[in-house]
Amino acid sequence: MRENQQIGRPKGMSRKELLELPAAVDLETGNRALGLGRSKGYELAKRGQYPCRVLRLGNAYRVVTADLLALLGLAA
Repeated sequence: MRENQQIGRPKGMSRKELLELPAAVDLETGNRALGLGRSKGYELAKRGQYPCRVLRLGNAYRVVTADLLALLGLAA
């Protein structure tokens, strides 16, 4: 078992996984890419302080993948 799974932290995402994301992803995926926990990610999104652009669609949040990749230095 991987070390980060043993301590209960979500696994980060590889460069390949990040570059294969669709145009917008759910907040859980954005949190995972940024290494944020679920509670912290939702708290930042609610306050409008998420590190990249987040769209609110009804009760759901969607993270704009292009902004996420730019933040991570992976923009094309």
